[in-house]
Amino acid sequence: MTDLQKRSTLKIAALSAVAAAALVGCGKKEEPAPVPAPAPVASAPAPAPKPEPLKIAFAYVGPVGDGGWTFAHDNGRKALEAEFGDKIQTSFVENVPESADAERVLRDMAGQGNKLIFGTTFGYMEPMLKVAADNKDVKFEHATGYKQLENMRTYDSRTYEGAYMAGVIAGKMTKSNTLGVVASIPIPEVIRNINSFTLGAQSSNPKVKTKVVWVNGWFDPPKETEAATSLINGGADVLFQNTDSPAVLKTAEAKGKRAFGWDSDMTAYGPKAHLASAVINWGPYYIKATQEALGGTWTGGTAAWWGVKEGAIDLVSIADDVPDETKARVEEVKKGLADGSFAIWKGPIVDNTGKVQIDKDTVADDKFLGGLNFYVKGVEGKVPNSK
Repeated sequence: MTDLQKRSTLKIAALSAVAAAALVGCGKKEEPAPVPAPAPVASAPAPAPKPEPLKIAFAYVGPVGDGGWTFAHDNGRKALEAEFGDKIQTSFVENVPESADAERVLRDMAGQGNKLIFGTTFGYMEPMLKVAADNKDVKFEHATGYKQLENMRTYDSRTYEGAYMAGVIAGKMTKSNTLGVVASIPIPEVIRNINSFTLGAQSSNPKVKTKVVWVNGWFDPPKETEAATSLINGGADVLFQNTDSPAVLKTAEAKGKRAFGWDSDMTAYGPKAHLASAVINWGPYYIKATQEALGGTWTGGTAAWWGVKEGAIDLVSIADDVPDETKARVEEVKKGLADGSFAIWKGPIVDNTGKVQIDKDTVADDKFLGGLNFYVKGVEGKVPNSK
C-alpha cells in the first residue's frame, strides 16, 4: 500500500469517529425497553342470587295462647323456624272460625305467596278443598281431615293413645269411680278419645263409669268451665277434656278435684289438680312436610297419622302422688305403642248397649277407628246425632 493510500484510510477512520462522537454530544440517548403491561386478572364470578324463602302459613282455630291445641301447633311452627332458619318464612292467623271465613283466610294466604299452608282443625276441610282446587301451585295440609286432592293431604295425631294412658291413671286415682269428660264436637276423633280414656281407666279399675258433657266448640272457656262444674256436681272426681283451653283443669283446681292437661303441658294452670298432660308434638311432622316441600318430594293425596311411635304423642308431668306401679304401667303401654306390641283397640270390645263391636283378639284397623260413632261400655248416654 502506498503512503497516499494509507493516509486516505486513516482519514476515513478519523471522520467516522468524529461522527460517532457528534451523535453522543447531541444528547441522543437509548430509550429503555418498554415494561410489558401486567396480564389481566380474571374477576371472580358474581355470587348466585340467594333463593327466596319458602313462605309457610298456618290457620289456627283458637288463640296461640290457649295453652292447648293451638299452642301446640304454634310450638310446631316455631320448631320449623329453629330447624330451617332463613330458608323459610312463616306466618299465622289465629281465631279463624270453622265457617266461610276460613275460606277467605285461606285464599288470602295463597294470594300472599304462601306455597305451603296448614289448616289446623277439622272444620277447615271443605273450605280448604275449594281453595286448593283453585291454587294448584300451592301445597295444602289439613289436620284431622279425611279428604285429599293432588295438592292437598291430611295429617293427624293419635290423640287416643294419650287419652288411654291418662285413663290408666284416672282409674287408679278416682275415689268415686265416676270420671267426667268435657267434650267438644261429636266427630269420630273426639268419640275415639272418650272411649280410649274409658278403656284405659277400666284397665286399672273395672268399676269406673264415664259421664260426658258436650260444649259443641273447641275453645270456649266459659262453657268448658260450666261443663266441668256440672260433671263435678254429678259425682265425677277426675276430669278429662277434648277441648282447647285449660278451663277444665282450672275448675278442678278450684273445686278440689283432679284433672288432666290436654294437647300441651297444662301443669301451671292447676298444679294441685294436675295428674298428667296428654300432649301432642307437631314439630316432627311439620319438619318432615317442610323438608319435602323444600326438596321437591312433597306429594299430595295422602294421609299421615302419627302417634307415640313417631314421637308425636306423649303423657308428661305425671303427678308425684300417682302410685309407682301405675306410672310403671303407663311406661309399659308407651313402650308397647312405640314398638307395636300393644294395641288399645283390641277385642273383645263392647259398646254401651251390649253390642260386640270388636271380636276377641281382633285389632281394629284405622278405617274402623276413623269412623267411630258409639260409646264403649262404661260411658253413659248416647253419642249426639248417632243412629
